[in-house]
Order: sequence, then structure tokens, then C-alpha cells
Amino acid sequence: MTFTAITDHGLPALRVANDLGEAVVHLNGAHVTHFQPHGHQPVLWMSAASNFADGKPMRGGVPLCSPWFGPHATDAKQPAHGLVRQRRWNVIGQNELADGRSQVVLSLISDADMLMSWPHPFAISLAVTVGSTLTLELAIRNAGSTPFLLGEALHTYFAVSDVRTIRLTGLAGTTYLDKMDGGARKVQGPEPLAISAQTDRVYLSATDTVVIDDPGLARTITVSKAGSGATVVWNPWLEKAKAMADFGDEEWPGMVCVEAANAADSIVVVPPAFTHHLTQVITVASR
Repeated sequence: MTFTAITDHGLPALRVANDLGEAVVHLNGAHVTHFQPHGHQPVLWMSAASNFADGKPMRGGVPLCSPWFGPHATDAKQPAHGLVRQRRWNVIGQNELADGRSQVVLSLISDADMLMSWPHPFAISLAVTVGSTLTLELAIRNAGSTPFLLGEALHTYFAVSDVRTIRLTGLAGTTYLDKMDGGARKVQGPEPLAISAQTDRVYLSATDTVVIDDPGLARTITVSKAGSGATVVWNPWLEKAKAMADFGDEEWPGMVCVEAANAADSIVVVPPAFTHHLTQVITVASR
């Protein structure tokens, strides 16, 4: 079967498999935890120390950050990265496409509890299309009568051979906020980005495709996107990893986050009855 309901780490999930590739999508947070095109190794990274429990975010895969990115703007008691990644979503569609790909659509509608934390009615959906590529389309509709400000990200954790040896292209000449230097604004040089220390950067006005070149796995991962004005790059390195309960102390070399986002300067204004779309396409190729 293309779509199979499974229990993964005690939680309900859907396995999507076809002749081109496979993925696992959790109902909690509409969280994609696995993607593997046929002929390649798994593309997404998951921490062995991740939480798998109702109301807890998972560490790895593709967490959904919405309707804000990072800490809440005015209330530190609110969860980081929004409300939707800690809720159980509903599966509203399962489709086998003519090109051999398979698509599952999940949705969530704001309830009274969410409106207490963020007083803007909304409906949000995620379409996950699985084949030799992975396409994620996050759509959020303003169901209220006033505009709202939207911060969001497809917070993707990619599996790499060693973060110290990979190189990222597609960010040259882009201004970024360096969160490791108090949010100072800097400009990326012309050379590919090499990661050699704890990294937390928000690249501004960054709409170009990013390529992860991984010589250790002899592959490239191409991350293209639409509806996104920022790209986030993150790796916790050793000391930060040790300080995180849901991140193994020695796991940090095996991952890098490259995130399609709307954050900082690119936060989106969503008018009433309008739907904003954020799309990310992940493609893997042998090097």
C-alpha cells in the first residue's frame, strides 16, 4: 500500500511509500521524521534522544514553526516556535499522483486554547508529496477579521556525514543575523559556507536555492523554496548539544539545519481570508 497507518515510538504516524521513495509523517505536529528516495541513504536526521510524547516537540526531521518563529514576541512563557508543532493534526487527504508520487495532506484549526495564546483564528495545512523528491507546502489561512503577523519555518534537519566537511552554496553576498554574535548583521562572503563552530544564522532576503555538498556521503542535497524570505542555518556544536536534553551529546556532527523561513525582516502580514503558502522542495543527487 502507498499509505500505511503505523505506530512510531508509541505515536500515530503514516508511512508513505511508492516506487520512487518513502517517508514517515507523524500526526503530532504534522512532523515528517523520515524521507528516503530509492537508491539513496535517509535524508533527514532524527536525534536518538528526541521526545516522542503528546504535547512535546520532536528533535529532528521537519518540525513546523508557526505562527511565530523563535521565542514569542511578548510572552516568554509561550512555547518556542509557535503552537502547531505540539498539536495533533488530522489527515484530510491521501492521493496517488499520475507521476508516481504520493501526497498526504494534514490540517489543524485553531481552537479556544490556541486562541488564548495567539488571538487570531486560523486554519493551517501541510501537503507532503513523496517521490524521488520531497515537497512540503505549508498553508495558513487567516480566518479572522483583522490582519496578523506570521513568522514560520520548515525547520529541516538534514543528515550529513560530518558537518565540518560539508559546504553550503546559494547564500553568497547575503546579509544575515548572527545570533552567535548578539544578532549582529553581517554579509556572507563569496565562498561556500563552511561550518566550524556553533552556528545560528538568519539569512535575510534569501530566496535562492541552497545546495548542501556532502563529500562524505558522496551526494548533494538541493533545497529550493517559495513563499520564504529568509533561510536559517543552524548547528549546536558540542557544548550546546550537551546542554540540550533531547539532543545526544555526540550527535551534532551528523546534522545541519537549513530552513525555509519567514522570520526577522521577512515576517509576513496575512490579511483576513487570505492564505499564505510556504513551500520547500528537497532533491538528492549522487555526487
